[in-house]
Amino acid sequence: MTTQAHRPPPLAVPPADELHSWHHPSVLAAAALSVASGFAQFGVTTTLPDVASEFGELVGGGEGLAAQAGLSGITLGLGLGVIRLASLGTLPLSALADGYGRRRVILGVTALGLALTASAALSPGYWWFVLVIALGRPLLSTTNALSAVVATEETRTKDRAWAIGLVTAGYGIGAGLSALVRGAVGESFGFRELFALCLIPLVALPLLARVLKEPARFNRMHRVVGEVPLLRRVPRSGELGRRFRLMAVLIFCIAFLTGPANTFLFLYGENVLQMPRSSTAIAVIAVAPLGLVGLLVGRLLADRVGRVPTSAVLQALTAVAAIITYSGTQTAVLLGYFATIAFGSAWGPATGAMSGELFPTSIRSTVAGALTAVNVLGAVAGLVVFGVLGDAFGSFGWAIWAVALPAMLSAPLYLRLPETRHLELEQSAPE
Repeated sequence: MTTQAHRPPPLAVPPADELHSWHHPSVLAAAALSVASGFAQFGVTTTLPDVASEFGELVGGGEGLAAQAGLSGITLGLGLGVIRLASLGTLPLSALADGYGRRRVILGVTALGLALTASAALSPGYWWFVLVIALGRPLLSTTNALSAVVATEETRTKDRAWAIGLVTAGYGIGAGLSALVRGAVGESFGFRELFALCLIPLVALPLLARVLKEPARFNRMHRVVGEVPLLRRVPRSGELGRRFRLMAVLIFCIAFLTGPANTFLFLYGENVLQMPRSSTAIAVIAVAPLGLVGLLVGRLLADRVGRVPTSAVLQALTAVAAIITYSGTQTAVLLGYFATIAFGSAWGPATGAMSGELFPTSIRSTVAGALTAVNVLGAVAGLVVFGVLGDAFGSFGWAIWAVALPAMLSAPLYLRLPETRHLELEQSAPE
């Protein structure tokens, strides 16, 4: 048992040559991995109309969601819930990075996750498709979590929100590419062809491995603290426990909204409101500048106003935008989608930077995985509630209120977290 006399000294702020800018090669490599993850994961959302049409039965002029979409809201919600629920595997996978290192784990999970997702192109039925995607989902979710950890640890405080914004933008770019490719190629390009494209980033992975480095902060922590257990526990008591519980509640509530709101978007627009897929593809292209502006504004607010107030206000605004999206017209879908992307993009840098800055290096990956798992639980709960209420009311108009209100009402809880801007990681969360 370690005595007080033999405890390692607190970690000091690293020297300047170990702290980098937001465009350091390792941060860029982490963002590139996030692009690949975004393309593979968001492919489920963009191709949901194709999946429902191929494995379900469209009945023109019929009533109810099953007749309009091809599969019932409950079937779709349960299938998507299984996929999201599989991401709970992110918790142990991310925790491994606190013992084995960020670089080794992120490269391994990305390679296996892309390979499994690409194999979904061979799915013979809906539930087989759900199974294969579910196997790859926790691996790619771990890629997201560790990309943010790498961006957090490689940068100095003034560049951290930029780096988190870059990783967030990477995921958004990958997601947008999946929608753009599907819409640009034409009706003959279905979900099988899209998922087969996951082989391209898989082949490019060795090139990124040459650029991605182990963060110096992680190496210093291991030298000073010593060996870290391979599977850490999230903090349960004290100040760190209080921070984790608050972040968990907030992440659950926003995921309870964005899980169904984002996942059902293309299905709602194309199969329910009868928008052509070219319109949804154009919308994705048009929204890209808004997402970029949102990231820049979010980074500016996070550093100037603070992580806490920025996160609180933008979470509430995201909920309002989602309600507009599902209010029942094609115009509302587009306007609400644009606003949701803008507000959500601005929310990302502030909350992402804060969630990394609130916890010490020795458990940062573990906490990132735990918060990802909470995100999964929130999204699954939201998908099921959204699907059930959609079937009950015959539309998604009232269902969106049920999943949006918790995100709005919980936003003030951010004010109970400490402000971390202008602090290095060793100051905001000492070991």
